[in-house]
Amino acid sequence: MDVDQEHRLRSVFWADARSREAYKEFGDAVTFDTTYLVNKHGMPFAPFVGVNHHGQSVLFGCGLLSQEDTDSFVWLFEAWLSCMSGCSPNAIITDQCRAMQNAISIVFPKAQHRWCLWHILKKIPEKLKVCEAYDSIKSGIFNAVYDSLNQEEFEANWGHVIDTYELGGNEWLNGLYEERHRWVPAFVKDTFWAGMSTTQRSESINHFFDGYVHSNTTLKQFVEQYENAMGKRVQQEEDEDVHCFNAQIKTVSPYGFEDQFQQAYTIAKFKDFRDEVAGKISCQIERVMVVDDMEEFEIEEDIKIGEAGFLKTSTFHVRFNKQSKDASCTCRLFEFKGIVCKHMFVVWSKKKLTQVSEKYILRRWRKDVRRNHTFVKVSYANWERKPEWHRFNKMLVLFHRVADKAFDSDGKSERVMAKLLEAEVENEVCDDDTNRPMFPEVQKDSISLTAGRHRRWDGKRKAATWDNGDGCVGSALVSWGRASWWCESLAATMARW
Repeated sequence: MDVDQEHRLRSVFWADARSREAYKEFGDAVTFDTTYLVNKHGMPFAPFVGVNHHGQSVLFGCGLLSQEDTDSFVWLFEAWLSCMSGCSPNAIITDQCRAMQNAISIVFPKAQHRWCLWHILKKIPEKLKVCEAYDSIKSGIFNAVYDSLNQEEFEANWGHVIDTYELGGNEWLNGLYEERHRWVPAFVKDTFWAGMSTTQRSESINHFFDGYVHSNTTLKQFVEQYENAMGKRVQQEEDEDVHCFNAQIKTVSPYGFEDQFQQAYTIAKFKDFRDEVAGKISCQIERVMVVDDMEEFEIEEDIKIGEAGFLKTSTFHVRFNKQSKDASCTCRLFEFKGIVCKHMFVVWSKKKLTQVSEKYILRRWRKDVRRNHTFVKVSYANWERKPEWHRFNKMLVLFHRVADKAFDSDGKSERVMAKLLEAEVENEVCDDDTNRPMFPEVQKDSISLTAGRHRRWDGKRKAATWDNGDGCVGSALVSWGRASWWCESLAATMARW
């Protein structure tokens, strides 16, 4: 809390443990917005929002501000940054508020700061409605913003609108042009934004609180209703997690690498990828240039433009390394959204690839990753009702007892650590229902490297191990059998003392 010299409340910030852990997973791109709700004391609600592996909005913390000036935003951003262990986001989206911009440059100097595109374009009627050719001007601006594939095209299209309608003296448009690197898609598409271009993610979270809070809600009531709203958000994420393992979206091509994405990605993200696969129909290879191990494919795509729906043919270039099979495209969709584009798909299919590098399958979109925030105990997540909670607590109690007995001696500590490492290697990871390995692609008594994980499968013992950064406790939460095995192993170690 921030108080003035007379100890009166000025601003409030809070974030719970689940939000902090979720930020470690999904905090690479963040939106921040203060336009949703102002309480009866004139304090705007200010959430920090990101995108999870299902494309759902996820809350990283929020605040109530007494003023929207640079000092207030600096205080809030510093409080949030401290809560997030000093880890600044790579990219942040806000509206055009100058005070926010100043505060971001102070607190997040290395973050890519982008203005919300929706907030800018919705001002067009207010700023330009008086122009005689308003409809044509609006259409020209929208085309320049959305249909320019690179910075040079934007410059030409924007200049055409300004010159044609004699808008060179319009201060608002001149100001936007001077700051074009903050909002025009062609200027920001080299940065990963998780597909976000507006603060509508913040608005989505805001609307999620509709029915729970309103302008007359007291601070005490807000905290209570916050938990109710967040409980519903957790349930939605858990439902989607379950759905991803119980349902599957069909592929639309005969290529093996589409199956690769289908097996790895959540349903929502595979749909995004499948849309790109389907878009292959509008693309064709026009020319191929070869220099040593590099091939450059010139691909033409027919793109539907504007409400009239006329077709525009645009050219993209995909560079393909014949040795590594790596590819990159000038459309930059993968860099911006984390989804492979249709143009790269055209090249991969031309090359008859069956598998592609795991670098194109982002961890943040995968459905098979244990995410730490789902194991954080918070009141609104009903964690105590889950079997994982009981397994976790059972192991945690014993871990603490072992640590209490071993911390005072190097020899004891080293024996405990050796036993834990042995347990990590020995931990059973067969499916409880089928007794089959959870990683069928790993052969008996073999070692493989897949997606950055070191896995080993012992067919005789029906046991496997993997190193994916979760640690020994996380990898034992799968079943009561595995949790009990760990506890018995540690108990045997304790009995020797």
